[in-house]
Amino acid sequence: MSQAQSLPSGSAAPDRTPDEKLERLPGDALRNYRMFMETGDEEALAVLVFAVLNHFLPKSSAAERNAAWPEDARLVEDLGFDSLATIETVFFFEDLFQISVSNDEIVAVRTVGDLRRFVHAKLKAGKA
Repeated sequence: MSQAQSLPSGSAAPDRTPDEKLERLPGDALRNYRMFMETGDEEALAVLVFAVLNHFLPKSSAAERNAAWPEDARLVEDLGFDSLATIETVFFFEDLFQISVSNDEIVAVRTVGDLRRFVHAKLKAGKA
């Protein structure tokens, strides 16, 4: 991204704190972020992933916001994410958790469960 381009709405700037990055998400997103970072609680991560997906859910999506999407809900086919929305979502997690994500890894994230497992695996690998 060039200096002249602005970040998309909802994207997090790298120099912002997690509190600032999560301020546009529902109140429980920050609490679950903190819980996951402190304890590694998988349920807290699942709630955080859900909140981020809701935030980046395209306006044109037929999927209901705040619905209980199953782990196998497909980002593109079921939730209406296009490649840009998927990339923005992955980049948000990349920035929030200070992880690096390759293009090949982005392509492999196809479902809600894939995204949760991917973020968890990246964080676990970073702490090893």
